[in-house]
Amino acid sequence: MLSNLDRLDDHFVRPRNAEVLLLANAVGSFGTLRWGDAVKLMLRIDPRTGRIDRATFQAFGCSATIAAASATTELLTGKSLDEAAAISAADIADAVGGLPAERMYCAVMAYEALQRAIASYRGGPVLREGETTPSCKCLGVSQMMIERTIRFNRLTSIEQVTHYTKAAGSCSSCFKQIEGLLARVNAEMVEDGLIAKHDAYQLGSTPQRAVDLKPRGEPQPGTNIFSAKTAPAHLRPTPRPEPARAAPATTTTLELDAPTQATLIAEALDELRPHLKRDGGDCELAGIEGNTVYVRLSGNCVGCQLSSVTLSGVQAKLADKIGRPLRVVPVS
Repeated sequence: MLSNLDRLDDHFVRPRNAEVLLLANAVGSFGTLRWGDAVKLMLRIDPRTGRIDRATFQAFGCSATIAAASATTELLTGKSLDEAAAISAADIADAVGGLPAERMYCAVMAYEALQRAIASYRGGPVLREGETTPSCKCLGVSQMMIERTIRFNRLTSIEQVTHYTKAAGSCSSCFKQIEGLLARVNAEMVEDGLIAKHDAYQLGSTPQRAVDLKPRGEPQPGTNIFSAKTAPAHLRPTPRPEPARAAPATTTTLELDAPTQATLIAEALDELRPHLKRDGGDCELAGIEGNTVYVRLSGNCVGCQLSSVTLSGVQAKLADKIGRPLRVVPVS
């Protein structure tokens, strides 16, 4: 029997059902590049039995995000819609052998994508976080998503809210708003008998942290990597990424006559690299030739079966930054 760590690693290295389901009749997505992670679930439901015949996924993010999405597809296969709707983020985390507190948002993302897929099939209102005012503007996390996560997972501390939703994880500018929301929802949960009164969060229980990262300027709008205009290659039926090729012989290929574009490309990669480093990988700019950007992958990004996910995420990030699609090619 696989150990807990082996189960998570097994789902990451050998993900189940990581493909496009062409005959899917229920699709749900959650996450954006601003989050640094995104999950898309595709289900094929038999209308005669109401059971899920097939479930597949596509994901961009850390190993826990990919493992959680993979495990979710296994949990869903053969279940009725009601049984699938009852699956919680905790069930998904258990399916990969448990997740550390700071990675619980990965299970929450798979759960949110599942709820959207079920809503799309049933014809009910699909939850759209982008249509609500975000509580955490840095990462675009909505009040609706935070409140739902607090209730379903019975969270009682600011630290738990950050671990499950990433809210207030970048800076503390939204601390007061998140604290007030947590205190209100916990008070309602006490009235509903979901938690004990002494466990409920009280305003002022946690001192506001010093602001280490101050927001600069207005927050940029979130980009849904599953949208038609910016969808990366791995989310569309396209050929496999080209094999690695030698980097350009000289550095003069950085289009010195277009410094603005080169600067924007470098900035986009710098914004994406922390998310890759978090999982032990990295992506560096090697050169630019016209509309082709050469990148050098390292660490866990090299030789990974899902390296195409990393390249496609880079492609989507550059398209969002530059305003037009660019070709991304790995080099050795």
